[in-house]
Amino acid sequence: MAALGTLVVYRTVFAALGCLMVGTLVYTCITDGSPFRAELLTPWMVTTLIDFYVNMAAISTWVVYKEGNWISSIFWVVLLICLGSATTCAYIVSKLFEITSSGLSQNPLDLLLLRQDNLPERKCSFVVIGRTIFSILGILMAALVTYTVITDGLPFRKDLLTPWMAATLIDFYINIFAISVWVVHRESTWISAVIWICLLICFGRCKMHT
Repeated sequence: MAALGTLVVYRTVFAALGCLMVGTLVYTCITDGSPFRAELLTPWMVTTLIDFYVNMAAISTWVVYKEGNWISSIFWVVLLICLGSATTCAYIVSKLFEITSSGLSQNPLDLLLLRQDNLPERKCSFVVIGRTIFSILGILMAALVTYTVITDGLPFRKDLLTPWMAATLIDFYINIFAISVWVVHRESTWISAVIWICLLICFGRCKMHT
């Protein structure tokens, strides 16, 4: 019964976050126009977008792992690139609804995060490559943030908070929330989980790849 309640909560939360993101996108398009305008590409907007899509790379890697074939993987990854966290939430909700009552003897997050079919053995080299790529991305992101601070100043300025920057930040932190759910599930203690979540909130992808 507890597992069923947890499952319902996750479905509700991610469905609500997905609707929030869709509403934010629609509202910002109506009130501020298209996001495809050169004047929006300030140094901090560019840095935020790169940060966001490195985030998408990590989530897309999980989607490819979860999906059983390349067609569905490509479909979801393209939607992630185009619609961001709205797709993240839609994908998570769809996977949560695939969990049947017969599987509730297991932790719902195990069923959500892990593939349930038999996977072919992965060579150690794939793990090493993954670690290397994401470590490099984390270092590059840290360098980019440092460069932007030096050349454009701190990001905590009112003039930077345009409607599309606000929408991008909402998009970004909905994905951070999704990743934080995995972090809480992955970490053995609440203290380490809270530390990592705080670092994710403050430093984004620089900490995700460590």
